[in-house]
Amino acid sequence: MSLTDRVVIVTGGGRGLGRAHCLELGRHGACVVVNDLGTSGSGEGASSAPAEDVAQEIRGAGGRAISNGADIADWDAAGELVRAAIEAFGGLDAVVNNAGILRDRMFVSSSVDEWDAVMRVHLRGHYCLARQAGEYWRGRAKAGQPVDARIVNTSSGAGLQGSVGQSAYSTAKAGIAGLTLVQAAEMGRYGITSNSIAPAARTRMTEAVFADMMAAPDGGFDAMAPENVAPLVAWLCSTESAHVTGKMFEVSGGKIVLSDGWRPGAVVDKGQRWELSEVGAAVNGLVAEAPVPMPVYGAR
Repeated sequence: MSLTDRVVIVTGGGRGLGRAHCLELGRHGACVVVNDLGTSGSGEGASSAPAEDVAQEIRGAGGRAISNGADIADWDAAGELVRAAIEAFGGLDAVVNNAGILRDRMFVSSSVDEWDAVMRVHLRGHYCLARQAGEYWRGRAKAGQPVDARIVNTSSGAGLQGSVGQSAYSTAKAGIAGLTLVQAAEMGRYGITSNSIAPAARTRMTEAVFADMMAAPDGGFDAMAPENVAPLVAWLCSTESAHVTGKMFEVSGGKIVLSDGWRPGAVVDKGQRWELSEVGAAVNGLVAEAPVPMPVYGAR
């Protein structure tokens, strides 16, 4: 399989989606670096146990894995994480940016500290690790060595559509979607692809917000099981996905959806400067002509 001996770092790999990604990658022959601080869902506390438990599970099944507790939003620690993968397995082929936290609050009740905490883990965390890995891959490419590398980012439906009570989280996830596009455009010349997923699955974060939707069924197909998302992530890390980059995939249960981003829609062009008295009618016409947008999650 095209994952054999591929070296993959998975952040937030100790629980939920990250754990499912790690186990799927290990099952198909990848060398997995399970990175997790072991914090609470809001980013508090720390423990090495979640990451090490997953690494042991992979090794117990005959795979190769190490655990790592680096803070991926710390620039130097992210660099050390990349070096740890290279030292353990001889290289690095893919980064799965999965780690995240929630500090949910209605916008006018939110604090700047809560905002900064969410941005740090999601946006800075996605940046630091991919940037450190990207420098390693670019150096190899410039030295004439083969590079077939992958970045898999984690956005959210909240980032694509917004979510009431999650202004910081929605903003961070929207930023990740934009980052993915730029990474794909800039880094393809070095043999690096970048794609993003917007998963819907049962995790500590989603259970707290959407308890009824995320509840496991008494029997039959468990559509919200995080294991449903992992095969797409594993494929995006594989050698088979080299032709796919700059894409956003919504994934849940048995569904994989390729999402369209912002693109020009209805237009009106006067050919000269608008008078203030004319703008209202022009905008109202554009809005009436445009398709009905997807609703914000939780909006009434």
